[in-house]
Amino acid sequence: MKIIIVGCGKVGTTLAEQLNKENHDITLIDQDAQALEKVTNSIDVMGVAGNGAVYAVQMEAGIHDSDLLIATTNSDELNMLCCLIAKKAGNCHTIARIRNPEYAAEINFIREEMNLSLAINPDLAAAREISRLLKFPSAIKIDTFAKGRVEIMKFQIPEGSVLHDLKVWEVSSKLKLSVLICAVERGNDVVIPNGNFQLKAGDKVSFIASPAKAMRFFKEVGIENNSVKNAILVGGGRITYYLAKMLEDSPIKLKIVEQDLKRCRKLSEELPGVMVIHGDGSDQQLLMEEGIRQTEAFAALTGFDEENMILSLFAGTQSKAKLITKVNRTTFEGVVDGMNLGSVIYPKLITADTILQYVRAMQNSLGSNVETLYKIVADKAEALEFRVGEDAPMVGIPLEKLSFKANLLVACINRNGKIITPRGKDTIEVGDTVIIVTTNTGLKDLKDILR
Repeated sequence: MKIIIVGCGKVGTTLAEQLNKENHDITLIDQDAQALEKVTNSIDVMGVAGNGAVYAVQMEAGIHDSDLLIATTNSDELNMLCCLIAKKAGNCHTIARIRNPEYAAEINFIREEMNLSLAINPDLAAAREISRLLKFPSAIKIDTFAKGRVEIMKFQIPEGSVLHDLKVWEVSSKLKLSVLICAVERGNDVVIPNGNFQLKAGDKVSFIASPAKAMRFFKEVGIENNSVKNAILVGGGRITYYLAKMLEDSPIKLKIVEQDLKRCRKLSEELPGVMVIHGDGSDQQLLMEEGIRQTEAFAALTGFDEENMILSLFAGTQSKAKLITKVNRTTFEGVVDGMNLGSVIYPKLITADTILQYVRAMQNSLGSNVETLYKIVADKAEALEFRVGEDAPMVGIPLEKLSFKANLLVACINRNGKIITPRGKDTIEVGDTVIIVTTNTGLKDLKDILR
């Protein structure tokens, strides 16, 4: 497909990299010619220097025959204007990044009136992920499918766990647990395990289950998993604001530490049930006084990656709190994996995943649609939810008779709200949604799962 991306900041560059890997024809527009040149030198994409909201610049970028324009600049208003002009000039699909909380309540109205295909808010999506982690603190990462009925959870097997040295098939039979282990990270390797794969302490295991079964699983394997009762959030930015709003009616007590006095006053007015502390979140004495040793969760959400990492490392030495660390630069991923930072949240990657999901859904050829897409492990493994159309070639055939690609697992079938953990005799039917976990990244259509 021909795709134009306006803005070559972190989100725009991440998207250009991901979409380029999937063989799309990408053109980047940005006013900063130097930044543009840097990106076009490292990725095989076209660059157009100029204002993406100007008709002539969009025409130069080829809007008249483009399939999609994605506006990811730092200005919500500019992003909306880019999409409006693209709609008139090229009648293509449009996606805008819109982050301001003032627009959040009106996002459906904005989408409809401006005819946007997708309006994405990275901060709101990151806050959603953090709220799930506070309710399920034993998990490192939680992705939801089938409208919340099914979750893929990632956790690390602790030393001395009952899971150590168990084979995957034994988890269901010996522990009498109906969960499906769908991916295991060991060091730098990612494996889609078969029944004879042996689990080890230190493995990061992703499994799929309903929320209730996931709770039971953690209990049976001796991992405590009670929702946290209190949390300290350092940094009072947009993610913190959205998170506090989401948790307003929950029993979780929040403390926000923010350095900017004006921002503190604004947060206090808008979040009456939250304690807002004016102070430097990197001041160890302040954190001690505010109860870092007693808190059940600690989230480092400032605008600086390095500060967030140091804060989480410090919190890890002082308490057994659930750690959550926001990291903007995806180039840190390799370094981050070797550090005790708890659950690492990458707002830029969450945004890229959502847009990739939309792009793949636009491409589907046989009426089977990508409904949801998550990267379980960066570029190494992904989980996709497909809706099964009438033309899907595997409809009605028992799974044991189908020839699937290597390193691929049919992890779950959702049939009208009934969740099926697939066995050999089960079939995929029209109208089902099917969750596929695979290390073969780039699947666009359900037919792609077959050899």
